[in-house]
Amino acid sequence: MRSGHRLGRPFGWLWGAYGTSALGTWLAFGSFELIAIRVLNAGPAEVAALASVGAAVGAAVAVPLGPWVEFRRKRPVLIAMDLVRFAALLTIPAAFALGALTFLQLLLVSVVVAAADITFRAASGAYLKTLVAAEDLLVAGARFESTAWTTTIIGPPLGGAAVGLLGPVTTVVADGISYLLSALGIRATGGHEPPPAPRKATRMRATDLLDGWRYILADRTLRPLFFNTALFNGLVMAAQPLLAVLMLGPLGFTPWQYGLAFAAPSIGGLLGSRLARPLVTRFGQHRILVASGALRAIWPLGLALVGPGTGGLTLVMGVELGLIFCCGVFNPVSSTCRLERTANDRVARTLTAWSVTTKASTALLTALWGVLGALIGPRTAVALAGVLLLATPLLLPRRATAPIAAEAEARAPGRV
Repeated sequence: MRSGHRLGRPFGWLWGAYGTSALGTWLAFGSFELIAIRVLNAGPAEVAALASVGAAVGAAVAVPLGPWVEFRRKRPVLIAMDLVRFAALLTIPAAFALGALTFLQLLLVSVVVAAADITFRAASGAYLKTLVAAEDLLVAGARFESTAWTTTIIGPPLGGAAVGLLGPVTTVVADGISYLLSALGIRATGGHEPPPAPRKATRMRATDLLDGWRYILADRTLRPLFFNTALFNGLVMAAQPLLAVLMLGPLGFTPWQYGLAFAAPSIGGLLGSRLARPLVTRFGQHRILVASGALRAIWPLGLALVGPGTGGLTLVMGVELGLIFCCGVFNPVSSTCRLERTANDRVARTLTAWSVTTKASTALLTALWGVLGALIGPRTAVALAGVLLLATPLLLPRRATAPIAAEAEARAPGRV
């Protein structure tokens, strides 16, 4: 298993399932908004609601699912969440074919998919810890990260071509089928999954819903990393719609130029994810976590300087390349640190709390920056987000800490 960093056949199936569903997701990038605009004649307010309200409500729905997942075997949960997303997404082309598609249906499907996404992520983190050795978590995380950036590069262009040739719901069908294939891949992992932690109480209590947040806030490494991630992701995503307004409006960029400006730099994420493990091996996990986390914060401010023409397009691509490269290094290191610092019987609840907070903060900041963009202008609002991002490195963990298992062993009786 260690030779050549072969992580075993079960991990290979899980990795393949992830790649398949990730490709489907990027093929369908922006498909809900496209269908809302072109098929249902939705206005800006409805499109904004589809992008933010669906994610926020889905995050709220996912809150009780974290404790529920914790005390169940994770492989069946992963398969179930894939099948839920498959079934929900395929209601859209079915309704479209019957001429019965409505905006409410799009919104409800977005809520179901968002909740299933969060639940899947929580269960997959716990399941991954049962498939690979602790020392291989970074290798596994880097492979997932490189796959994510690869599908980011190839998915949207292919999806755009498919929509142009076959119609607006084509990529939704492809996305749904990708989840069915993912479910089959996870089923093929086989093997014996350790039994879940026993539940102390027979019924779930209201206070159980907060277990994930309590665990995060009590840990000296997870707490700052949690706030850093939520604020960084929220501010970066909040500026994106305003940058789109600026580039596609006053600056006169065409849609293909706008897509190129964000798709091509994704190669930086692929490169960064490949370098994450060698960098950690040479300099240590904590140094790379802090360095890449700090470096990724300096790039977004440059987006406020974008101008028209080739120079402006080159500036955006350069800024995005630097940002995405740093994120490509940071993300697998951060994910590994998070799993190492989380006890096995708390992974699902912790990851659910993490994902719910990240999605909710992103939705809230996106809505707030939309208001700011209307009041002070999109360029100024993008600049404000960039300035605030410069402060996010202050929230990174200040000291290196051992994995939770090693820490527990060091504290065991009889050890010095």
